[in-house]
Amino acid sequence: MAPTSSATRQEHATVPADNGEVTLLIARQVEEGYEESFEEWARDILAAAAGFPGHLGHGLFRPAAPGAPWFLVHRFRDSAALDRWQGSTERALFFANCTGHHHTEIARRELTGMETWFAKPGETRPAPPRWKMAISSGLAIFPVSLLGNAVLGPYVAGFPLVPRTAVFTVLFSVLMTYVAMPNMSRLLRRWLHG
Repeated sequence: MAPTSSATRQEHATVPADNGEVTLLIARQVEEGYEESFEEWARDILAAAAGFPGHLGHGLFRPAAPGAPWFLVHRFRDSAALDRWQGSTERALFFANCTGHHHTEIARRELTGMETWFAKPGETRPAPPRWKMAISSGLAIFPVSLLGNAVLGPYVAGFPLVPRTAVFTVLFSVLMTYVAMPNMSRLLRRWLHG
């Protein structure tokens, strides 16, 4: 089988960007026997991206089963930071020098804002409609708000407005990100993507 250039791309759907953080999810198919060279290439390109201003983090996910795709994930501060990386000479050099790696991009998604709460790692299906995301978020915010006010309310009632708001912001951000939204999106998965 002839080497496949990793610069070759299939057409892909992109979720519209907004002014917030952007998560770029890329699926690449690697030919059997070339996994080790691909992994080295992937780690190098992720490390290069990490040096760019506005890059917030990255990850490399191995296939769930033999022959399944690999996933590369980048997080950027905003779409301008992502565009700087995408148009960079450093990135272009990785794709100009990938002979023998035998991998091809098969899917790509850009997730922004709340859409990242509804994306399952290793999945490239489109985000749910925004009205469904709004309802799901509201259902998750309500118990977090209720819990925060019931538990913390009495302790922070005498705080000035700004520190009191800061305490609730930290609590809500942590609970929404790590508890409420993962559980709500799992609970409503069929409805969200139906």
